[in-house]
Amino acid sequence: MLLNTRSPRLIHPQALRQSIGWLGLLLPAALIVGNYGMQHCTQVQSSISHYYYTVTGPWLVGVLFAAAMFLFSYKGYNRMDSVVTSIAGFAALVVALFPTNQVLHVPAQMVSDPCILFSLNEANWRNAIHYAGAAVFFLALACNALFLFTKSTGPKTPQKKMRNRLFRTCGGIMIIALALIALYGLFDEKVPGLKKYHPVFWLEWLALAAFGISWLVKGQLILSDEKGKAR
Repeated sequence: MLLNTRSPRLIHPQALRQSIGWLGLLLPAALIVGNYGMQHCTQVQSSISHYYYTVTGPWLVGVLFAAAMFLFSYKGYNRMDSVVTSIAGFAALVVALFPTNQVLHVPAQMVSDPCILFSLNEANWRNAIHYAGAAVFFLALACNALFLFTKSTGPKTPQKKMRNRLFRTCGGIMIIALALIALYGLFDEKVPGLKKYHPVFWLEWLALAAFGISWLVKGQLILSDEKGKAR
């Protein structure tokens, strides 16, 4: 009786990369649509993290846990690749397990946000852990796009060169978005007029979109090489 000596793969590497990409790309839209569909709530939250307190909070936590599982399962071309994605996976768990403080984004004179279903006691330590986890998450993913996804095992094909340009663009967008979020956090009280536009939410969506696109490209959903060519 002949035995199959090949290691079975539960998830193909390209499918795993694309799954990670779709999670990042679609999460913000799913939160907005889910809030409207289940609660008829059209209010955009201050940040993606603040959807934890809405009806789509379980979706947010579920996607973060799913992303962490996929990132832990991902095996890159070398040890560094795997270490960086594992760090991102651990950071995703931290973000899910230590929610941000609930800070209403509506002025005091207006009615309370109808999207909010519950609240937690404010805890500065928990808030600090949450934002540290989010920063590590995006920095690790930016590192993937800028320095690891651009590697290849052979001569670079035209498609690989184009993918590398996209990787570097996505990594740069994540870094810029993270820097702008930090800058806004330092000076938000000096520009109160910006608060009604929810800049952190849109910058986080931009960073997640860049993250998602980089992984979809890495999964060769687009700009794929011909079979047998260098990656």
